[in-house]
Amino acid sequence: MNIVETADMWVISAKKRLCIHDIKDVSPGLTAQIEAEIDRFGLEVAGPWVFISHNLPENGRELFDWEMCRPIRKPARYDGALTVRRLEPVMAASTRYQGTMQGLFTKGYGPLLKDISFSRHVISGESREVYHSWSGQKGPYHEIEIQFVLSY
Repeated sequence: MNIVETADMWVISAKKRLCIHDIKDVSPGLTAQIEAEIDRFGLEVAGPWVFISHNLPENGRELFDWEMCRPIRKPARYDGALTVRRLEPVMAASTRYQGTMQGLFTKGYGPLLKDISFSRHVISGESREVYHSWSGQKGPYHEIEIQFVLSY
């Protein structure tokens, strides 16, 4: 577990209320929608995809708030169908998971949550996934940074 300060960033994003199992079905359409808006408005991509969860449940059936974000350079103007907003820097407990999507929760989230439980830190309810390397839903290897935003 590392304690990191996230970067200040602007993002173009789309929000959904869904369950964990729905993400793999919803994300391709949202990816296409966000990429289309980036092209349409001439936005400049400024980093890897970030998924933000609020009160991520422990099982795949409970609903939660989820946001798919693509970091961009601050636009002079945006009046499209999605949201452009600034993510302020936060302190987060973080780890990098490398492997298949099947192991993300057991080998990525699980150990990080265990480390946090043994620390003095308290999580805020917001978590993030930063996709540093992605090879498709069934790909053999991904590099995903998992972050739990800390509250003080």
